[in-house]
Amino acid sequence: MVKDLTKANFEQEVMTSTVPVVVDFWASWCGPCRMVSPIIDSLAEEYGDKIKVCKVNVDAEGALASEFAVVSIPTVLVIKDGKIVERSVGAKSFDDFCDIIDSHL
Repeated sequence: MVKDLTKANFEQEVMTSTVPVVVDFWASWCGPCRMVSPIIDSLAEEYGDKIKVCKVNVDAEGALASEFAVVSIPTVLVIKDGKIVERSVGAKSFDDFCDIIDSHL
């Protein structure tokens, strides 16, 4: 299941997570974001409880986007033990995202 993140639940959902967290920063008007969205959903199904998959709408949560220096979208972060271990900018394939995630499991 993909969880929507806000400033209010970010700390609890991401920074204290016991599994790696994939965070997709996106916007509804962004074409590449719309391409990546179903891939992100598929990752949540593929990996199940091994990872947590979350999305941040940059229009609604601009402060979070700024906090993580997100200047281009889609930006996908992998956060493990409260630290960013991977940053991917731009649309990628399902297999590319799997490779990124697998390297942090």
